[in-house]
Amino acid sequence: MAPGDARFAGIITLFFVLAVAVSLEAIREFIAADMRAVDDVIRARLNSDVVLIRQVAEYIVGGGGKRLRPMLLLLSAGSFGYRGKHHYELAAVVEFIHTATLLHDDVVDESDLRRGRPTANSLFGNAAAVLVGDFVYSRAFQMMVGVDSMRVLQVLADTTNVIAEGEVMQLMNCHNPDIDENGYLEVIRCKTAKLFEAATRLGAILGGAPRAQEDAIADYGIHLGTAFQLIDDVLDYSGDQAVIGKNVGDDLAEGKPTLPLIYAIKHGTPEQANRVRSAIEHGGRDELAAVIEAIRATGALDYAREQARAESRAACAALERLPRSTCRDYLLQLAGFAVTRTY
Repeated sequence: MAPGDARFAGIITLFFVLAVAVSLEAIREFIAADMRAVDDVIRARLNSDVVLIRQVAEYIVGGGGKRLRPMLLLLSAGSFGYRGKHHYELAAVVEFIHTATLLHDDVVDESDLRRGRPTANSLFGNAAAVLVGDFVYSRAFQMMVGVDSMRVLQVLADTTNVIAEGEVMQLMNCHNPDIDENGYLEVIRCKTAKLFEAATRLGAILGGAPRAQEDAIADYGIHLGTAFQLIDDVLDYSGDQAVIGKNVGDDLAEGKPTLPLIYAIKHGTPEQANRVRSAIEHGGRDELAAVIEAIRATGALDYAREQARAESRAACAALERLPRSTCRDYLLQLAGFAVTRTY
């Protein structure tokens, strides 16, 4: 075995060890003080004299969430020894961009449940959700300027543009059972993984990382974000609604052809493939039981999980190009959490 192969095998071994008992809570505890500082920035920056904006913003903040993207930015900055304060502002910025996309997504998808609570649009109306989403986006760009870095502005401007393209691609693919796996992966890399990439790259920029290491941790972010989305796809057909915080089968109801469906169409019997295709074309939950049966019979969930594991292993491999540190170890653990989580 070549030395490089041995190192890679060591990473994969470590990955599987960490994946057995990885704890998001342990990672949160490690950066608890920094996350409190980020939460303080979030609350301060969401403040507005406009009552409706305050109401919707407070509802969003109260909804919690994993805060994964801010966590990634903090750990990335820590991996390169950053000691300033701009990482708090930028961690809040990436969370604002994520929040704005969720507000808009829920309107487009006509969703009524997120994180186990009614969506903002179901409580305050579609118009309020869209406009407050615009406010959150614009506040994020105000904050970017305060960092006074053209590289930061370039990364975040490019990121928001790619995310918007991903949203439109997803809209175009709704009710389309003919999208293939590569086409679907392109959507989630734009729509979801791009912000993971931005969070990790921004931490490296703040930490003054060499470009090769900046690109390495950005690669980690892309693969990690893809793994997270693929597991979300799995949980949409296998999760516990009380745990995942949304309705099981939401993707099918919206006519979204996610990876388990794409695999079931390709590998199922003609009858199973036709059932899944029809369900995607027409949306709704009338065919949910039959679709879940086709997914299970074809091993589609196992396939999607394995693709997520492959992305997570690639994320771990990217971190081999970084200097060893406690922050890097926790980034490895996040890669394990990505594919072992149930929510």
